[in-house]
Amino acid sequence: MPQGISLTAEECFNRGVAHSCGTGGMPIDLIEAHKWFNLAALKGSEEGQAMRAEVAEEMTAREIAEAQRQARAVIAATQLRAA
Repeated sequence: MPQGISLTAEECFNRGVAHSCGTGGMPIDLIEAHKWFNLAALKGSEEGQAMRAEVAEEMTAREIAEAQRQARAVIAATQLRAA
């Protein structure tokens, strides 16, 4: 979701919570949760940093790498639009 970087830290954090807990009709998806917590953390959210670490404890190295790749893709897409 390319608009992810334009969201506030709180909005990114809330999306991470939704994906990590399956709230708001979202399926539990730890890769998505990690991605959103990572974006929240990049925006300065200490809660995002803490939850990213907590979710990562339940993930494989491959899943974490995929979540990081997706977060980088969101950032790259936003930078391309800004250029």
